[in-house]
Amino acid sequence: IIEDSAPLSVPVGGVTLGRIFNVLGEPVDNLGPVDTRTTFPIHRSAPAFIQLDTKLSIFETGIKVVDLLAPYRRRWKI
Repeated sequence: IIEDSAPLSVPVGGVTLGRIFNVLGEPVDNLGPVDTRTTFPIHRSAPAFIQLDTKLSIFETGIKVVDLLAPYRRRWKI
């Protein structure tokens, strides 16, 4: 193990959607390397309050009974 004093960062962007990564940000799904140079550290400061989305929206599960009788709010714990 070599320490480089840089924070632990993972790749971000559209090319990471649907991929599986280990804790170091390396792909482990055998689909080849990720072609992105954009990375974000895993420990960042929280966004400002005015940047947060406050409108209520419903998370559709695709299960008709759940969506009708007990809908879940998006971004809430289930």
